[in-house]
Amino acid sequence: MSTATPSSHPGHLYLVGVGPGDPELMTCKAVRILSNTKVWAVPTARENGSSSAQQIVDAMVPANDRVILSLCFPMKKVFLGRDTDDQLLQAWRKSADEVITHLDQGRDVAFPTLGDATLYSTAFYLLAMIQEQRPRTRVTVIPGITAMSACAAGQSNPLALGDDVLAVVPAAFEDDRLRQILTTLDSVVLMKVHRRIDALIDLLTELDLISHAVLVERAGLPDERVYNDVREARGRQLHYFSTMLIRKKQVQV
Repeated sequence: MSTATPSSHPGHLYLVGVGPGDPELMTCKAVRILSNTKVWAVPTARENGSSSAQQIVDAMVPANDRVILSLCFPMKKVFLGRDTDDQLLQAWRKSADEVITHLDQGRDVAFPTLGDATLYSTAFYLLAMIQEQRPRTRVTVIPGITAMSACAAGQSNPLALGDDVLAVVPAAFEDDRLRQILTTLDSVVLMKVHRRIDALIDLLTELDLISHAVLVERAGLPDERVYNDVREARGRQLHYFSTMLIRKKQVQV
């Protein structure tokens, strides 16, 4: 926990969505904020690992002489309403302390995060820990283009139309609700499918939804791959940037 005395003019925290991967899908506001901020706090999945969010930013905003804080956020499941894993809590607190050190010295800090900052982002775990110690921290959230939007746009298809009911589901969780969601709702986005693709193919086959599904790996990047028949992905080691779209209804003209 940070014990430094806050400045009378503490820094501003920016949580910046940088889009799904294509640097050109960063918003003008995201580019401006990151260009004007001298301290970047970049998330990594492991200690001393690379940051996918920073790689996207670097293509549009050179790091140059900026201070780069590499913050480790272990890739573990978070179940809201239950006790959080101790390793996660320790990592979040350590990251918050590093950011608070700069905020207390009056420096603005930008936290670039994949996709949109409000959708399954580590940004809000960091914010919760910072506000626990510095409840008056000034924060601005910059929305970003989501992976699901990029995937749907790349296929020239809608996510939802008319009276469609859309659900966004983290498929990494082996949740009994998934079967019910796929059975009852009109349009479903499955995120984080890379580790469960075989089980998902089996479930979609059982529910007769295979023909309604499309899988997009690394949407918008040069090595993007689209599986119009998701069964072709069985047994493959998919990239973390993999999203499945399932939409039952078609436009009747």
